[in-house]
Amino acid sequence: MRQTAFPKTFRVKSFGCQMNVYDGERMAELLADQGIAPAPEGEDADLVVLNTCHIREKAAEKVYSDIGRLVKAGGDKPPMIAVAGCVAQAEGEEIMTRAPAVGMVVGPQAYHRLPEMIARAARGERATDTDMPADAKFAALPARRRSAPSAFLTVQEGCDKFCTYCVVPYTRGAEISRPFGDLVSEAEKLVEAGAREITLLGQNVNAWQGEDDAGCSAGLDGLIRTLARIPDLQRIRYTTSHPNDVTDGLIAAHGEVDKLMPYLHLPVQSGSDRVLKAMNRSHTAESYLKLLDRFRAARPDIAISGDFIVGFPGETEAEFEDTLRLVDAVGYAHAFSFKYSPRPGTPAAGMDGQVPREVMDERLQRLQAAIARGQLAFNQASVGKRCTVLVDRRGKLPGQWLGKSPWLQSVFFKGEAAIGDLVEVELAEAGPNSLAGRLLQPAHA
Repeated sequence: MRQTAFPKTFRVKSFGCQMNVYDGERMAELLADQGIAPAPEGEDADLVVLNTCHIREKAAEKVYSDIGRLVKAGGDKPPMIAVAGCVAQAEGEEIMTRAPAVGMVVGPQAYHRLPEMIARAARGERATDTDMPADAKFAALPARRRSAPSAFLTVQEGCDKFCTYCVVPYTRGAEISRPFGDLVSEAEKLVEAGAREITLLGQNVNAWQGEDDAGCSAGLDGLIRTLARIPDLQRIRYTTSHPNDVTDGLIAAHGEVDKLMPYLHLPVQSGSDRVLKAMNRSHTAESYLKLLDRFRAARPDIAISGDFIVGFPGETEAEFEDTLRLVDAVGYAHAFSFKYSPRPGTPAAGMDGQVPREVMDERLQRLQAAIARGQLAFNQASVGKRCTVLVDRRGKLPGQWLGKSPWLQSVFFKGEAAIGDLVEVELAEAGPNSLAGRLLQPAHA
Protein backbone atom coordinates (compact mmCIF):
# COMPACT_ATOMS: atom_id res chain seq x y z
CA MET A 1 0.00 0.00 0.00
CA ARG A 2 1.44 3.36 -1.00
CA GLN A 3 1.68 6.43 1.19
CA THR A 4 -1.26 8.79 0.79
CA ALA A 5 -2.61 12.01 2.25
CA PHE A 6 -4.53 11.97 5.53
CA PRO A 7 -8.22 11.81 4.52
CA LYS A 8 -10.34 14.94 4.62
CA THR A 9 -13.71 13.24 3.98
CA PHE A 10 -15.25 9.87 4.85
CA ARG A 11 -18.24 7.65 4.19
CA VAL A 12 -19.38 4.74 6.37
CA LYS A 13 -21.38 2.02 4.62
CA SER A 14 -23.09 -0.31 7.12
CA PHE A 15 -24.68 -3.70 6.41
CA GLY A 16 -26.83 -5.95 8.56
CA CYS A 17 -28.37 -5.50 11.97
CA GLN A 18 -29.27 -2.46 14.05
CA MET A 19 -26.13 -3.00 16.13
CA ASN A 20 -24.14 -2.39 12.95
CA VAL A 21 -26.14 0.77 12.29
CA TYR A 22 -25.24 1.96 15.80
CA ASP A 23 -21.57 1.06 15.28
CA GLY A 24 -21.60 2.91 11.96
CA GLU A 25 -23.01 6.02 13.61
CA ARG A 26 -20.38 5.87 16.35
CA MET A 27 -17.55 5.44 13.83
CA ALA A 28 -18.87 8.46 11.93
CA GLU A 29 -18.88 10.50 15.15
CA LEU A 30 -15.36 9.31 15.95
CA LEU A 31 -14.07 10.30 12.52
CA ALA A 32 -15.80 13.67 12.67
CA ASP A 33 -14.18 14.23 16.06
CA GLN A 34 -10.82 13.82 14.31
CA GLY A 35 -11.67 16.61 11.87
CA ILE A 36 -12.64 14.32 8.98
CA ALA A 37 -15.89 15.49 7.39
CA PRO A 38 -18.70 13.35 5.95
CA ALA A 39 -18.44 13.30 2.16
CA PRO A 40 -21.24 15.31 0.51
CA GLU A 41 -23.94 13.24 -1.14
CA GLY A 42 -22.89 12.21 -4.65
CA GLU A 43 -19.20 12.94 -4.10
CA ASP A 44 -16.37 10.47 -3.59
CA ALA A 45 -14.90 10.12 -0.12
CA ASP A 46 -11.18 10.03 0.75
CA LEU A 47 -11.90 7.26 3.28
CA VAL A 48 -14.56 4.56 2.95
CA VAL A 49 -15.40 2.32 5.90
CA LEU A 50 -17.21 -0.91 4.96
CA ASN A 51 -18.98 -1.93 8.18
CA THR A 52 -19.80 -5.57 7.55
CA CYS A 53 -22.19 -8.29 8.71
CA HIS A 54 -21.27 -12.00 8.84
CA ILE A 55 -24.61 -13.60 9.69
CA ARG A 56 -25.60 -14.61 6.15
CA GLU A 57 -23.49 -16.46 3.63
CA LYS A 58 -21.66 -14.61 0.88
CA ALA A 59 -21.07 -11.68 3.26
CA ALA A 60 -17.33 -11.78 2.62
CA GLU A 61 -17.85 -11.94 -1.16
CA LYS A 62 -19.97 -8.80 -0.93
CA VAL A 63 -17.11 -7.04 0.83
CA TYR A 64 -14.63 -8.00 -1.89
CA SER A 65 -17.10 -6.88 -4.55
CA ASP A 66 -17.46 -3.47 -2.87
CA ILE A 67 -13.69 -3.16 -2.55
CA GLY A 68 -13.32 -3.89 -6.26
CA ARG A 69 -15.91 -1.24 -7.18
CA LEU A 70 -14.19 1.37 -5.01
CA VAL A 71 -10.79 0.64 -6.55
CA LYS A 72 -12.18 0.73 -10.10
CA ALA A 73 -14.12 3.96 -9.51
CA GLY A 74 -11.10 5.62 -7.92
CA GLY A 75 -8.83 5.00 -10.89
CA ASP A 76 -5.30 6.14 -10.09
CA LYS A 77 -6.55 7.77 -6.86
CA PRO A 78 -8.58 5.12 -5.02
CA PRO A 79 -9.91 5.97 -1.57
CA MET A 80 -8.39 4.74 1.66
CA ILE A 81 -10.44 1.62 2.51
CA ALA A 82 -11.19 0.27 5.96
CA VAL A 83 -13.09 -2.99 6.55
CA ALA A 84 -14.88 -3.07 9.91
CA GLY A 85 -17.51 -5.21 11.62
CA CYS A 86 -18.09 -8.94 11.87
CA VAL A 87 -16.49 -10.04 8.58
CA ALA A 88 -13.43 -8.07 9.63
CA GLN A 89 -13.40 -9.92 12.95
CA ALA A 90 -13.82 -13.35 11.37
CA GLU A 91 -11.63 -13.00 8.28
CA GLY A 92 -9.26 -10.12 9.00
CA GLU A 93 -5.98 -11.67 7.89
CA GLU A 94 -7.53 -13.17 4.76
CA ILE A 95 -8.95 -9.79 3.77
CA MET A 96 -5.51 -8.22 4.08
CA THR A 97 -4.04 -11.00 1.93
CA ARG A 98 -6.74 -11.02 -0.75
CA ALA A 99 -7.33 -7.25 -1.00
CA PRO A 100 -4.11 -5.18 -1.17
CA ALA A 101 -6.20 -2.01 -1.56
CA VAL A 102 -7.50 -2.36 2.02
CA GLY A 103 -5.49 -0.23 4.40
CA MET A 104 -6.95 -1.44 7.67
CA VAL A 105 -9.18 -4.14 9.12
CA VAL A 106 -10.85 -3.46 12.45
CA GLY A 107 -13.23 -5.66 14.43
CA PRO A 108 -16.47 -4.48 16.06
CA GLN A 109 -14.85 -4.15 19.50
CA ALA A 110 -11.78 -2.22 18.31
CA TYR A 111 -13.08 0.56 16.06
CA HIS A 112 -12.27 3.18 18.69
CA ARG A 113 -8.67 2.77 17.48
CA LEU A 114 -9.54 3.85 13.92
CA PRO A 115 -7.80 7.25 14.20
CA GLU A 116 -4.37 5.74 14.88
CA MET A 117 -4.93 3.14 12.16
CA ILE A 118 -5.83 5.85 9.66
CA ALA A 119 -2.65 7.73 10.54
CA ARG A 120 -0.65 4.56 9.89
CA ALA A 121 -2.47 3.96 6.59
CA ALA A 122 -1.62 7.52 5.50
CA ARG A 123 2.04 6.56 5.99
CA GLY A 124 1.58 3.53 3.78
CA GLU A 125 1.33 1.01 6.62
CA ARG A 126 -1.42 -1.62 6.78
CA ALA A 127 -2.93 -2.76 10.06
CA THR A 128 -5.37 -5.32 11.52
CA ASP A 129 -6.98 -4.93 14.95
CA THR A 130 -9.49 -7.56 16.07
CA ASP A 131 -9.04 -7.33 19.84
CA MET A 132 -12.25 -7.57 21.87
CA PRO A 133 -12.12 -5.15 24.84
CA ALA A 134 -15.67 -3.80 24.47
CA ASP A 135 -15.50 -1.71 27.64
CA ALA A 136 -12.44 0.13 26.34
CA LYS A 137 -14.21 0.87 23.07
CA PHE A 138 -17.15 2.66 24.65
CA ALA A 139 -14.93 4.64 27.02
CA ALA A 140 -12.90 5.96 24.08
CA LEU A 141 -15.80 7.10 21.89
CA PRO A 142 -16.78 10.78 21.72
CA ALA A 143 -19.88 12.21 23.39
CA ARG A 144 -23.12 12.12 21.41
CA ARG A 145 -23.78 15.53 19.83
CA ARG A 146 -26.49 15.10 17.20
CA SER A 147 -29.32 12.65 16.94
CA ALA A 148 -32.24 11.73 14.74
CA PRO A 149 -35.68 11.66 16.41
CA SER A 150 -35.23 7.91 16.92
CA ALA A 151 -31.80 6.83 18.15
CA PHE A 152 -30.03 3.57 18.96
CA LEU A 153 -28.16 2.92 22.19
CA THR A 154 -26.09 -0.25 22.56
CA VAL A 155 -26.39 -1.50 26.15
CA GLN A 156 -25.08 -5.04 25.77
CA GLU A 157 -22.82 -6.86 23.32
CA GLY A 158 -21.84 -10.44 22.68
CA CYS A 159 -23.60 -13.73 23.27
CA ASP A 160 -23.10 -16.76 25.51
CA LYS A 161 -25.94 -18.86 24.04
CA PHE A 162 -23.96 -20.59 21.25
CA CYS A 163 -26.86 -21.42 18.97
CA THR A 164 -25.41 -24.00 16.61
CA TYR A 165 -26.03 -21.91 13.47
CA CYS A 166 -24.70 -18.57 14.74
CA VAL A 167 -21.30 -16.85 14.48
CA VAL A 168 -22.07 -14.00 16.89
CA PRO A 169 -20.26 -15.54 19.92
CA TYR A 170 -17.14 -15.76 17.75
CA THR A 171 -17.35 -12.33 16.10
CA ARG A 172 -18.79 -10.27 18.97
CA GLY A 173 -17.41 -12.23 21.91
CA ALA A 174 -18.89 -13.10 25.28
CA GLU A 175 -21.83 -11.21 26.75
CA ILE A 176 -20.83 -7.90 28.28
CA SER A 177 -23.09 -5.27 29.81
CA ARG A 178 -22.19 -1.59 29.69
CA PRO A 179 -22.26 0.22 33.05
CA PHE A 180 -25.58 1.66 34.21
CA GLY A 181 -24.26 5.20 34.69
CA ASP A 182 -22.66 5.30 31.24
CA LEU A 183 -25.95 4.30 29.62
CA VAL A 184 -28.02 6.87 31.50
CA SER A 185 -25.49 9.55 30.60
CA GLU A 186 -25.45 8.60 26.90
CA ALA A 187 -29.26 8.48 26.82
CA GLU A 188 -29.44 11.97 28.35
CA LYS A 189 -26.99 13.26 25.74
CA LEU A 190 -29.00 11.67 22.93
CA VAL A 191 -32.15 13.39 24.20
CA GLU A 192 -30.32 16.71 24.48
CA ALA A 193 -29.18 16.16 20.88
CA GLY A 194 -32.75 15.71 19.62
CA ALA A 195 -33.78 12.08 20.22
CA ARG A 196 -37.41 11.58 21.21
CA GLU A 197 -37.21 7.78 21.09
CA ILE A 198 -34.36 5.47 22.10
CA THR A 199 -34.04 1.81 21.13
CA LEU A 200 -31.82 -0.18 23.47
CA LEU A 201 -29.69 -2.65 21.53
CA GLY A 202 -27.92 -5.89 22.30
CA GLN A 203 -27.28 -9.29 20.78
CA ASN A 204 -29.26 -10.50 23.82
CA VAL A 205 -30.43 -7.14 25.11
CA ASN A 206 -32.48 -8.57 27.96
CA ALA A 207 -29.33 -10.23 29.32
CA TRP A 208 -28.17 -6.77 30.41
CA GLN A 209 -27.22 -6.61 34.08
CA GLY A 210 -25.75 -3.80 36.12
CA GLU A 211 -25.80 -1.82 39.33
CA ASP A 212 -27.94 1.30 39.58
CA ASP A 213 -26.92 4.57 41.26
CA ALA A 214 -27.82 3.10 44.65
CA GLY A 215 -25.53 0.12 44.08
CA CYS A 216 -28.44 -2.27 43.72
CA SER A 217 -28.48 -5.02 41.10
CA ALA A 218 -30.64 -4.10 38.12
CA GLY A 219 -31.84 -5.87 35.00
CA LEU A 220 -33.07 -4.39 31.76
CA ASP A 221 -36.40 -3.47 33.35
CA GLY A 222 -34.59 -1.40 35.98
CA LEU A 223 -32.64 0.44 33.30
CA ILE A 224 -35.85 1.09 31.35
CA ARG A 225 -37.58 2.48 34.43
CA THR A 226 -34.67 4.84 35.07
CA LEU A 227 -34.50 6.04 31.45
CA ALA A 228 -38.25 6.65 31.52
CA ARG A 229 -37.59 9.41 34.06
CA ILE A 230 -35.65 11.48 31.48
CA PRO A 231 -38.20 14.29 30.91
CA ASP A 232 -37.91 14.81 27.15
CA LEU A 233 -37.53 11.14 26.25
CA GLN A 234 -40.94 10.08 24.97
CA ARG A 235 -40.46 6.49 23.81
CA ILE A 236 -38.33 3.48 24.73
CA ARG A 237 -37.88 0.25 22.78
CA TYR A 238 -35.41 -2.65 22.98
CA THR A 239 -34.14 -5.40 20.68
CA THR A 240 -33.11 -8.23 20.28
CA SER A 241 -34.36 -10.39 23.15
CA HIS A 242 -33.80 -14.05 23.97
CA PRO A 243 -36.61 -16.12 25.51
CA ASN A 244 -34.25 -17.50 28.16
CA ASP A 245 -33.42 -14.03 29.51
CA VAL A 246 -37.00 -12.76 29.95
CA THR A 247 -37.66 -11.79 33.58
CA ASP A 248 -40.82 -11.15 35.57
CA GLY A 249 -39.68 -7.53 35.94
CA LEU A 250 -39.35 -7.02 32.20
CA ILE A 251 -42.82 -8.42 31.56
CA ALA A 252 -44.25 -6.19 34.30
CA ALA A 253 -42.52 -3.13 32.83
CA HIS A 254 -44.61 -3.48 29.67
CA GLY A 255 -47.74 -2.94 31.73
CA GLU A 256 -46.33 -0.29 34.07
CA VAL A 257 -43.99 2.00 32.08
CA ASP A 258 -45.98 4.24 29.75
CA LYS A 259 -42.91 5.22 27.72
CA LEU A 260 -42.06 1.59 26.95
CA MET A 261 -43.70 0.98 23.59
CA PRO A 262 -46.11 -1.96 23.11
CA TYR A 263 -43.74 -3.89 20.86
CA LEU A 264 -41.70 -7.03 21.50
CA HIS A 265 -39.14 -8.61 19.19
CA LEU A 266 -38.64 -12.14 20.52
CA PRO A 267 -37.04 -14.58 18.05
CA VAL A 268 -38.18 -18.20 18.13
CA GLN A 269 -36.46 -19.50 14.93
CA SER A 270 -38.61 -22.66 14.53
CA GLY A 271 -41.87 -24.20 15.63
CA SER A 272 -40.36 -27.69 15.89
CA ASP A 273 -39.03 -28.76 19.29
CA ARG A 274 -36.56 -31.19 17.70
CA VAL A 275 -35.17 -28.46 15.47
CA LEU A 276 -35.02 -26.03 18.39
CA LYS A 277 -33.00 -28.56 20.38
CA ALA A 278 -30.64 -29.09 17.43
CA MET A 279 -30.26 -25.31 17.26
CA ASN A 280 -29.41 -25.24 20.99
CA ARG A 281 -32.20 -22.74 21.56
CA SER A 282 -33.07 -24.10 25.07
CA HIS A 283 -36.78 -23.36 24.75
CA THR A 284 -39.73 -25.16 23.19
CA ALA A 285 -42.55 -23.92 21.01
CA GLU A 286 -44.92 -24.32 23.96
CA SER A 287 -42.73 -22.41 26.41
CA TYR A 288 -42.36 -19.63 23.84
CA LEU A 289 -46.14 -19.34 23.39
CA LYS A 290 -46.68 -19.29 27.16
CA LEU A 291 -44.12 -16.48 27.43
CA LEU A 292 -46.03 -14.45 24.84
CA ASP A 293 -49.24 -15.04 26.81
CA ARG A 294 -47.59 -13.45 29.84
CA PHE A 295 -46.53 -10.39 27.84
CA ARG A 296 -50.04 -10.05 26.43
CA ALA A 297 -51.54 -10.32 29.91
CA ALA A 298 -49.34 -7.40 30.98
CA ARG A 299 -49.94 -5.36 27.81
CA PRO A 300 -52.92 -6.65 25.78
CA ASP A 301 -52.22 -4.49 22.72
CA ILE A 302 -48.57 -5.52 22.40
CA ALA A 303 -47.27 -6.19 18.88
CA ILE A 304 -45.14 -9.31 18.53
CA SER A 305 -42.20 -9.63 16.15
CA GLY A 306 -39.92 -12.61 15.61
CA ASP A 307 -37.15 -14.30 13.62
CA PHE A 308 -37.33 -17.58 11.71
CA ILE A 309 -34.86 -19.87 9.97
CA VAL A 310 -36.13 -22.34 7.37
CA GLY A 311 -34.18 -25.32 6.12
CA PHE A 312 -32.07 -25.93 9.21
CA PRO A 313 -30.15 -29.22 8.74
CA GLY A 314 -32.51 -32.17 9.09
CA GLU A 315 -35.71 -30.10 9.00
CA THR A 316 -38.53 -32.23 7.61
CA GLU A 317 -41.69 -31.04 5.90
CA ALA A 318 -43.68 -31.90 9.04
CA GLU A 319 -41.28 -29.87 11.20
CA PHE A 320 -41.56 -26.93 8.83
CA GLU A 321 -45.35 -27.17 9.09
CA ASP A 322 -44.92 -26.90 12.89
CA THR A 323 -43.37 -23.50 12.20
CA LEU A 324 -46.32 -22.46 10.03
CA ARG A 325 -48.73 -23.46 12.81
CA LEU A 326 -46.78 -21.40 15.33
CA VAL A 327 -46.87 -18.37 13.02
CA ASP A 328 -50.63 -18.67 12.71
CA ALA A 329 -51.01 -19.16 16.48
CA VAL A 330 -49.00 -16.03 17.34
CA GLY A 331 -50.33 -13.62 14.72
CA TYR A 332 -47.11 -11.69 14.24
CA ALA A 333 -47.28 -7.97 13.57
CA HIS A 334 -43.91 -8.32 11.87
CA ALA A 335 -41.25 -11.00 11.48
CA PHE A 336 -37.93 -11.64 9.76
CA SER A 337 -37.37 -14.92 7.94
CA PHE A 338 -34.25 -16.41 6.40
CA LYS A 339 -33.01 -19.52 4.70
CA TYR A 340 -30.49 -21.43 6.79
CA SER A 341 -26.99 -20.29 5.90
CA PRO A 342 -24.05 -22.53 6.93
CA ARG A 343 -21.42 -20.41 8.64
CA PRO A 344 -17.86 -21.71 8.77
CA GLY A 345 -16.85 -22.89 12.22
CA THR A 346 -20.37 -23.35 13.57
CA PRO A 347 -21.60 -26.83 14.63
CA ALA A 348 -24.59 -26.75 12.27
CA ALA A 349 -22.35 -26.34 9.22
CA GLY A 350 -21.12 -29.91 9.70
CA MET A 351 -24.47 -31.50 10.51
CA ASP A 352 -25.98 -34.22 8.35
CA GLY A 353 -29.19 -33.57 6.47
CA GLN A 354 -28.36 -30.26 4.80
CA VAL A 355 -31.61 -29.19 3.13
CA PRO A 356 -31.49 -28.64 -0.67
CA ARG A 357 -31.57 -25.02 -1.79
CA GLU A 358 -34.76 -25.43 -3.82
CA VAL A 359 -36.58 -26.89 -0.80
CA MET A 360 -35.48 -23.95 1.35
CA ASP A 361 -36.63 -21.51 -1.34
CA GLU A 362 -40.09 -23.05 -1.48
CA ARG A 363 -40.45 -23.17 2.31
CA LEU A 364 -39.32 -19.57 2.68
CA GLN A 365 -41.99 -18.43 0.23
CA ARG A 366 -44.70 -20.24 2.19
CA LEU A 367 -43.43 -18.89 5.50
CA GLN A 368 -43.26 -15.32 4.23
CA ALA A 369 -46.80 -15.62 2.87
CA ALA A 370 -48.01 -16.72 6.33
CA ILE A 371 -46.14 -13.87 8.01
CA ALA A 372 -47.57 -11.38 5.52
CA ARG A 373 -51.12 -12.56 6.26
CA GLY A 374 -50.55 -11.98 9.96
CA GLN A 375 -49.01 -8.57 9.40
CA LEU A 376 -51.91 -7.43 7.22
CA ALA A 377 -54.41 -8.73 9.78
CA PHE A 378 -52.63 -6.84 12.57
CA ASN A 379 -52.64 -3.62 10.53
CA GLN A 380 -56.32 -4.05 9.62
CA ALA A 381 -57.19 -4.54 13.30
CA SER A 382 -55.47 -1.20 13.99
CA VAL A 383 -57.83 0.79 11.75
CA GLY A 384 -59.89 3.19 13.84
CA LYS A 385 -57.29 3.46 16.63
CA ARG A 386 -55.99 6.85 17.68
CA CYS A 387 -52.31 7.00 18.55
CA THR A 388 -49.22 9.19 18.51
CA VAL A 389 -46.91 8.95 15.53
CA LEU A 390 -43.26 9.99 15.72
CA VAL A 391 -42.51 11.78 12.45
CA ASP A 392 -39.17 10.69 11.00
CA ARG A 393 -39.21 11.79 7.36
CA ARG A 394 -41.12 13.43 4.53
CA GLY A 395 -43.33 11.36 2.27
CA LYS A 396 -43.15 11.14 -1.50
CA LEU A 397 -46.19 13.34 -2.03
CA PRO A 398 -46.42 17.09 -1.31
CA GLY A 399 -47.43 17.73 2.29
CA GLN A 400 -47.06 14.05 3.22
CA TRP A 401 -45.18 12.82 6.30
CA LEU A 402 -44.11 9.38 7.49
CA GLY A 403 -43.52 8.11 10.99
CA LYS A 404 -43.92 5.20 13.37
CA SER A 405 -46.88 4.22 15.51
CA PRO A 406 -46.32 2.85 19.04
CA TRP A 407 -46.54 -0.63 17.44
CA LEU A 408 -43.68 0.26 15.03
CA GLN A 409 -46.00 0.42 12.03
CA SER A 410 -45.14 2.83 9.24
CA VAL A 411 -47.85 5.50 9.08
CA PHE A 412 -48.22 8.20 6.42
CA PHE A 413 -50.46 11.24 6.65
CA LYS A 414 -50.87 14.78 5.34
CA GLY A 415 -50.91 17.98 7.37
CA GLU A 416 -48.75 20.41 9.24
CA ALA A 417 -45.83 18.64 10.92
CA ALA A 418 -42.05 18.47 11.13
CA ILE A 419 -39.46 15.76 11.58
CA GLY A 420 -39.25 14.89 15.27
CA ASP A 421 -42.85 15.84 16.06
CA LEU A 422 -45.18 13.53 17.95
CA VAL A 423 -48.59 13.96 16.37
CA GLU A 424 -51.99 12.52 17.16
CA VAL A 425 -53.31 10.45 14.28
CA GLU A 426 -56.32 8.26 13.58
CA LEU A 427 -55.34 5.13 11.66
CA ALA A 428 -57.71 5.13 8.70
CA GLU A 429 -56.61 2.55 6.13
CA ALA A 430 -54.37 -0.52 6.30
CA GLY A 431 -52.01 -2.05 3.80
CA PRO A 432 -49.60 -4.96 4.21
CA ASN A 433 -46.62 -2.75 5.05
CA SER A 434 -48.06 0.59 6.19
CA LEU A 435 -51.17 2.48 7.25
CA ALA A 436 -52.74 5.74 6.14
CA GLY A 437 -53.52 8.11 8.98
CA ARG A 438 -55.61 11.23 9.49
CA LEU A 439 -53.96 14.02 11.46
CA LEU A 440 -56.12 14.92 14.47
CA GLN A 441 -54.14 17.67 16.20
CA PRO A 442 -50.87 19.60 15.92
CA ALA A 443 -47.58 18.33 17.29
CA HIS A 444 -47.03 18.22 21.02
CA ALA A 445 -44.00 17.73 23.21
